[in-house]
Amino acid sequence: MKKRILIAVLGLVVVIGLLGGSKVLQIRRMMAQGAQFTPPPETVTVAEVAADQWETLLTAVGSLEAVQGITVTAELSGKVVQVAFEPGTKVNAGDLLVQQDTSTEEAQLRSADASAALAKVNFERIQKLLPDRVVSQSDYDRADAELKQALAQRDNIRAMIEKKTIRAPFAGRLGIRRVNLGQILNNGDPIVSLQALDPIFVNFSLPQQQLAEIREGLSVRITNDVLAAPGIEGKITAINPEVDSATRNVRLQATVSNSTERLRPGMFVNVAVVLPGKEVVLAVPATSILYAPYSNSVFVVEEGKQDQPGKTVRQQFVELGERRGDFVAVRSGVHEGEMVVSTGVFKLRNGQSVVVDNRLSPAFKLAPEPQES
Repeated sequence: MKKRILIAVLGLVVVIGLLGGSKVLQIRRMMAQGAQFTPPPETVTVAEVAADQWETLLTAVGSLEAVQGITVTAELSGKVVQVAFEPGTKVNAGDLLVQQDTSTEEAQLRSADASAALAKVNFERIQKLLPDRVVSQSDYDRADAELKQALAQRDNIRAMIEKKTIRAPFAGRLGIRRVNLGQILNNGDPIVSLQALDPIFVNFSLPQQQLAEIREGLSVRITNDVLAAPGIEGKITAINPEVDSATRNVRLQATVSNSTERLRPGMFVNVAVVLPGKEVVLAVPATSILYAPYSNSVFVVEEGKQDQPGKTVRQQFVELGERRGDFVAVRSGVHEGEMVVSTGVFKLRNGQSVVVDNRLSPAFKLAPEPQES
């Protein structure tokens, strides 16, 4: 009985050994095949590392302000008897906007004119009699004072009528009407906004360390959502003489043309101050960069070695500079003339074989249109 059990155990051990040996051979065969497997080359698009001259720009966010802009208000109380403007229209300096009731002042003016005329006649009569000593010097002085007082009273009434005849102080575009016919206006009540829109001011700030690079007359480039690329240009016209002690920024003002009046006071704009010198940079498409927390890198396309014919990629860490449009400046890591992978860098690995096919390569632009960005 024991002999049979021993034979059965030995037979089981032999079977297990044969099965284990078979699996080991299979695993070794698969490992050998894996070691000899070469993945198919990845199709990529490439771009050349090119040297370019970029404008040196100082960028900021600014706000627009009218060269002249006010809310027209009433100086004196009175009833509106005429509204002489249409909202949103252009007016010239001196155009009538609102006429208040001046019937009382006009009646007072007629009385003042009569008093002034009488005072003038009396003064001229006494002036003729004074050399003959027919009248005293005090009578002459009294007549002179009465004439001046009458003229002053007349001028005061005329000034009140002029203040109730509200006119545009300068040429510009009107806003929304805020008065109605028959309304009683009090001193300081708003009537309409008046803004001179062409040209227009751009107010912005730059850090104090950049103050040495800026001066009046430098060009600025203005862009925002309502302007077509590449925006409009103007000039720096004023530099604030003091630096903000809280932010250590200096405030600047530029003047830009606004003939289309698409720019309005209160808008924000992107401001780029164009410095005289240009910077030579090595530019690559922004899609060539593989961004990572430890370091950014690109894949440089090289000729394969003898054991790996064709083209391969080498992962190269780079230091990046400014980005403009579809390109980014590389400060170090690549050289002019090298070819880098321009799209699909996330699917590559160092030393991988690649096939270059630029038929589907996108068109990279330094100043892309909004629909292309």
